[in-house]
Amino acid sequence: MVDAVHRDEKTALAVLLTISLSHLLNDTIQSLLPAIYPVLKASFGLTFAQIGMMTLALMLTASVLQPAVGHYTDARPTPDALLIGMAFSLAGLLALAFARTYWMLLGAAGLVGLGSSVFHPESSRIARMASGGRHGLAQSVFQVGGNLGSSIGPLVAAFIVAPFGRRALVWCSLIAVAGMVVVSRIGRWYRTRAAHASFAAAHMRTARPSALSRARVGWSLAVLAALIFSKYFYLASLTSYYTFYLISKFQMSVRDAQLHLFLFLAAVAAGTLLGGPIGDRFGRKHVIWGSILGVLPFTLMLPYANLFWTTALTVVIGLTLASAFSAIVVYAQELVPGRVGLISGVFFGFAFGMGGLGAAALGQLADALGIETVYRICAFLPAIGLLTAFLPDVDSPAARIRNAMERA
Repeated sequence: MVDAVHRDEKTALAVLLTISLSHLLNDTIQSLLPAIYPVLKASFGLTFAQIGMMTLALMLTASVLQPAVGHYTDARPTPDALLIGMAFSLAGLLALAFARTYWMLLGAAGLVGLGSSVFHPESSRIARMASGGRHGLAQSVFQVGGNLGSSIGPLVAAFIVAPFGRRALVWCSLIAVAGMVVVSRIGRWYRTRAAHASFAAAHMRTARPSALSRARVGWSLAVLAALIFSKYFYLASLTSYYTFYLISKFQMSVRDAQLHLFLFLAAVAAGTLLGGPIGDRFGRKHVIWGSILGVLPFTLMLPYANLFWTTALTVVIGLTLASAFSAIVVYAQELVPGRVGLISGVFFGFAFGMGGLGAAALGQLADALGIETVYRICAFLPAIGLLTAFLPDVDSPAARIRNAMERA
């Protein structure tokens, strides 16, 4: 009996690490597009507003379908969704490599985003299924794969696309092929667990409803959405325009600017890994407080810093701000028990949508007022973290006892 439990735990850990790896590959593809913006800007003569629209196309397609996919798969688990998502991403990369017009670039960006919209809800469900009750840790391990992928994208752009040109994206499409191989290995395990997971989700909806009123749950979800808005609007200023900021303010080369972007995104990955386990131990509301509002002093200093302190501050900002997302997702899942796919789809989708809208709006602002002004304005966004005070305490002693019993 004990040996069987150990085998199940090892299998679940292997699945969790594999789904994190697939998330890494998916988000490496997604982060390639912003990383090659300087190349596309030079090749097609794009404005900042046009670059923002590309990010909007990427993020909107990555967001609009996610809640629908999550709602569908709550009732009908779909292991093939991961493979389908990777196939869309592959098509998007190849379209980017051979695009001849700006409109073709927009379509290619949309295909990459569509791949992510299909991939994320089911992959997040698999991470929770393999959590062994440690939901924050599992969400962090899953999410850190995506953040590592986001940090790898600029490296691929710096060492493959920048020196060899846009057609080198054909070689980058091998990342999507590798992703398809990886997710196909998860399918068998998922199929054996899907029926049980559906039963468990239905049981949770009837046996463990939220102790909060529907109005309180709705208000809490609205507060979480405002926090996501703050986080991803600010992140959009860095992921989409940080290279241009460094080039404009410090006369840095494109390659060096991409390496600085990698450093920031690596800090984001590290922060994501820390957020979940800390939330499991000390409460997710505390993590949200420290992550969103705690980053405010650093964002206020950033626009006035020299190169050394710009680098240091962006690392601290990435490390601190990133710890919130895993905590927010798991907090929302606990507010609405049994709707893992829907909640994951809503929050991943909303995050991508806010990133896309932020990039488009900030692109317009950069064209009108200059890229440095964008960072002075965005510095105040983390003040929205004050809304965390209105969130209920879902990390009560009873909830912690319940989670401990699940892990036992």
